[in-house]
Amino acid sequence: MTPRPLTMSAADWLMLVVLSILWGGSFYLNKLAVAELPPLTVALGRVGIAAIVLVSMAWMRGELWPLRTAWPVFLTLGLINSALPFFLVAWGQTQIASGLASILNATTPLFAVVIANAATIDDKLTPSRAVGIVCGLIGVVVMIGPGALKGVSLHVVGELACLAAAALYATGTVYARRFRNFTPNALAAGQTGAATLLLLAPVAYVDHPWTHGPPVPHVIAALVGLGALSTAVAYLLYFRLLARAGATNTSLVTFLIPVTAVLLGALALGERLEPHQIAGMAVIAVGLVAIDGRAAHALAHRRGRRKKEQPNDLTHT
Repeated sequence: MTPRPLTMSAADWLMLVVLSILWGGSFYLNKLAVAELPPLTVALGRVGIAAIVLVSMAWMRGELWPLRTAWPVFLTLGLINSALPFFLVAWGQTQIASGLASILNATTPLFAVVIANAATIDDKLTPSRAVGIVCGLIGVVVMIGPGALKGVSLHVVGELACLAAAALYATGTVYARRFRNFTPNALAAGQTGAATLLLLAPVAYVDHPWTHGPPVPHVIAALVGLGALSTAVAYLLYFRLLARAGATNTSLVTFLIPVTAVLLGALALGERLEPHQIAGMAVIAVGLVAIDGRAAHALAHRRGRRKKEQPNDLTHT
């Protein structure tokens, strides 16, 4: 029996939008943090603060048992879905602008579709998904505008780092779907706890944090925001959405991250929305509708019903 393709409910879309706001803000917070701290230290601070929050929640809810029995799973998730990509994005943002980093991050669904199509039985590539992903990528590039791409050739390594992070995020998203028997909180706690352990030795060896003075208050605030909001809260939503909607649908959040960044800038900082940004958002909306599939299904159903209701125009002689 062919499994039913995964779709998204209104609640899933709401979680996706909230997740995009939390992760969209991470690019700004990363930029603040890496201006004062080494990227490895920023990545450790991010997952370390998140681990404190999430492991505490798991302990209070009696969900720590997976951390003792499934440590290989969490070490793998911690490496490919937190430690490595967080470091790569933080380092990449020392070389390229946050806007460009968010564009490159939006390639995650491309990797996710290919990996999910090969590794799952209910998250396959369809023509509408392919069209939607292309529209989404075009929309992100249009929205950010050509100005963000100036000087790209000077920052190729930073761009490749962000692309590698996107591929790791996609791989981690597909891999995490195999463990639906774990609660979202247990998965998030295990992943961030493992990532913290994995980053301790590299940070000590490379960054020698004891040789640096204490970070300034705004950097501490950025790290707390990265860890508590953009990681701890975000991962709780991420794993819940992943179990409900699948890897490809969940990876759509990367299309919304640049959109929320522009909207937050307009609302909180008084930045003006440019025509190309509005046009890009419209193209992204078309892509999301195409990937969701429900509008196309409803239209096809309506056409089929109309054909059945049409009278027979054949004349008999």
